[in-house]
Amino acid sequence: MIKREIGRSGLFVNPIGLGCMGLSEFYGPATEKSEAIKLLHEAVALGVNHFDTAEMYGMGANEELLGEAFAGRRDEVIIATKFGPLRDKSTGQLAGIDGSEANARRAVEQSLKLLKTDYIDLYYMHRMDPMRPVEETVGAMARLVEEGKVRAIGLSEASAETLKRGNAVHPISALQSEYSIFSRDIEAEQFPMLDEIGASLVAYSPLGRGMLTGRFTARNRPEDYRSGAYQPRFADGAFEANLALVEEIKSIAASLEAEPAQVALSWVLGRGENMLTIPGTTKLANLKTNLGAHDLTLSPEQITALNTLADKVQGARYNEESMAVINA
Repeated sequence: MIKREIGRSGLFVNPIGLGCMGLSEFYGPATEKSEAIKLLHEAVALGVNHFDTAEMYGMGANEELLGEAFAGRRDEVIIATKFGPLRDKSTGQLAGIDGSEANARRAVEQSLKLLKTDYIDLYYMHRMDPMRPVEETVGAMARLVEEGKVRAIGLSEASAETLKRGNAVHPISALQSEYSIFSRDIEAEQFPMLDEIGASLVAYSPLGRGMLTGRFTARNRPEDYRSGAYQPRFADGAFEANLALVEEIKSIAASLEAEPAQVALSWVLGRGENMLTIPGTTKLANLKTNLGAHDLTLSPEQITALNTLADKVQGARYNEESMAVINA
């Protein structure tokens, strides 16, 4: 199995990992625990070793799930988790972002307990705290590294300038950001900075929250958080226009006797050796399809055709409120 290093951390992972958020919430009801654990075990058996979670996913439920699934086999997996955004425990609503050392320490201790481990492989600031300099937050995270509670540090949805400033305090091993055939806004500034500091991109939603798999139609659209105002690309009008663009991906996939998801993942991985992906799924068949992207090679002509699609996409990545903390 091909592996790539996360930045210069010494941590090597399958470049197609597993984003675990959807097992607990956002994409419909939480997966039944035994079925979720079975999927996580099957993922390891198939060669997946990079599993991504966060404090806010299920308000701890997702981390607890991974802790139970990987108890007794911790050395087989690389676990990434994140802190920063706060949620109201009674309503689940977002309640701000806290990048303070006090919150970092509270969060890391909770994550260690739920994950049933004494170290976290890759620890991210999930969103930048607009009221606090990144140097303060990364400094706090660096002390967690010194104490052996964290092995490597990452930032999520950070600007190039934030990456540079954070890296001056402690090496930043990874930037986690949405990146796909449809979402390429980080290429101009963040990509050069990743090269400069020697960090990896961990691309979340590399399948466009399922849109790039080709399984949606005008009459078959997701009925979860994507269907509301939170996801403008799934809104009326934009959804249909974007589905038309997916036809190009489906056409290329058909010519290769592959699946659209494999084309989408192969495109991301082909952008550079520092590219990693964490597509999420709750189904074994989809996981196997995703891993098949390892064996797919796109021609220069096919890549050129795919490169034209992002500029035609309708709708922002998130709604206005959520976009305010993107590229921060």
